[in-house]
Amino acid sequence: MGLKRKEKYMNNSLLIKKLVGVATLTALVVALQFLSNYVKFGTVEMTLALIPIAVGAILYGPLVGGFLGFIMGVIVIFAPGTQSVFMPVNPFATVVICLFKSAIAGLASGFVFKLFAYLAKKVEDIKKKGALFAAGVIVAALIVPLVNTTLFIIGALLFFMSLFGDFTTLVTAVITINFAIEFTVSAIASPALVTLVKILAKNYNLGFANDFDDFLSNDENVEEAVAA
Repeated sequence: MGLKRKEKYMNNSLLIKKLVGVATLTALVVALQFLSNYVKFGTVEMTLALIPIAVGAILYGPLVGGFLGFIMGVIVIFAPGTQSVFMPVNPFATVVICLFKSAIAGLASGFVFKLFAYLAKKVEDIKKKGALFAAGVIVAALIVPLVNTTLFIIGALLFFMSLFGDFTTLVTAVITINFAIEFTVSAIASPALVTLVKILAKNYNLGFANDFDDFLSNDENVEEAVAA
């Protein structure tokens, strides 16, 4: 009976820690996205909340990544640019695109990292495991702006071409300005993100969905992979 009570206490403790971790990331997404509502280049606002979405997807799995992306989408709906530019043209399409493009990006990021985690379990070499950890974090971080922007372009092609005039203008407005900055920020932040995830996974038990023990059995190998 004592063992069951202890196990139940530990499970509840991990659940609380997980909720605290997810709540912290949610608050960060909300704060960064509210800020980005006022950082605008051309027709589309910048998106500053992509990194915490990737962090959530890596630490807690695809569903949390999707949830954080959904929260970001809710904030985007109420952005000044969304309300003044996109809503008058097609309110329904605006809401659907805002909610699901970043949610799907978060899901994709989580599944990408799970794939790298699966591959790591199949590898015996410690250095390769470290390299897969670093690569998994970096690719998961980069996949968020890639999927988010791709889905926005598809939605714009289907419902908002009147705002851009033609495909070339759309691509120029979105890819060469917004996406370039978002992707660059994610790429620059990725090595720091690798280190952050490593520290969190090694030193804190916050109810993470992924098992990082396989990756972090040798810190030096992870650091070598990041440096490479």
